[in-house]
Amino acid sequence: MKRISTLFVLGLLFSVLATTGCQKIEGPGGAATIQGKLYVREYDSAGNLIKEYDGADLDVYIIYGDDPEETYFHDDIKTSYDGTFKFRFLEPGNYRIFFYEDATYQELINNPNGPNQKVVIKEVTINDKKEVVDLGTTVLYERF
Repeated sequence: MKRISTLFVLGLLFSVLATTGCQKIEGPGGAATIQGKLYVREYDSAGNLIKEYDGADLDVYIIYGDDPEETYFHDDIKTSYDGTFKFRFLEPGNYRIFFYEDATYQELINNPNGPNQKVVIKEVTINDKKEVVDLGTTVLYERF
């Protein structure tokens, strides 16, 4: 009887250690998805809209976790012909999706030594292991 209770306690201890020691962190390996679409509006130097179109073949980046010190991307993809993108097989957690758009003419006039592009960041939290987070359509500014 003593042997059975000892085995039971050891089994219980092993189960507790196995479930607490395997906590997954943000990143690949899960079944969740973050998706969205990029749409581009192109303007001339006078600020007039010239054309607009689906943002095909644009770079989209992802940072795993929400550490503000972490600024280098962990993975990147290109948008499809229709401007859509998907980061698949993610674990629940916090993510930052980002892409670049041109600085507006007004921003360049206000800061002539500033950058020609700026970063657009979307913060995302995945709560469920099979969740699909749709960021919707993001409109990007582009100079002609």
